[in-house]
Amino acid sequence: MEDKKGLGMIWLLVVLGLSWVVFALWDKYPVIKQTVDSVLDPTFGALLKINVYLGFAAIIAFTSLILTLAQKYLSDQEQLREMKKEQKFLQEEMKKYREHPEKLLELQKKQLEFFPRTMELTTKPLLFTTIPIILFFRWFGNYLEPIFGGWWILYYILGSLIFSSIFRKLLNVA
Repeated sequence: MEDKKGLGMIWLLVVLGLSWVVFALWDKYPVIKQTVDSVLDPTFGALLKINVYLGFAAIIAFTSLILTLAQKYLSDQEQLREMKKEQKFLQEEMKKYREHPEKLLELQKKQLEFFPRTMELTTKPLLFTTIPIILFFRWFGNYLEPIFGGWWILYYILGSLIFSSIFRKLLNVA
């Protein structure tokens, strides 16, 4: 089991490394940019040309939906829900024992044990979505920078938080 955890982390690091290589080579090798442009300009680019604000909102909603679906179907939702319940219970216990440092320390150690398990369960969706998202962000930035300046990323994050929350509720994602 330990080998499986380590292998998942290695794959995640490989995918993240490849993503940064692609990101860094975007301007150096025009074929990367041209390939992404040939796919995204006729689709998302067309939406942005119709109305940049509505197109931007539609694209944010679409990417949030895709990422939410990836998280729902590529991770063990039941196990994640169970972990959330346990974490909530631990947080309530920590509130009760605020005045007892030794008990609080023990509860904090238990809470830290959730981190590797959570990483293990949420790594798979990242493996499948990281490179496409990096390519998409690079294209999106080139397209929106002249319109919104560097603020486009903030608008994207805010919109993404809103749409992701809605989709997570609607699709019952842990």
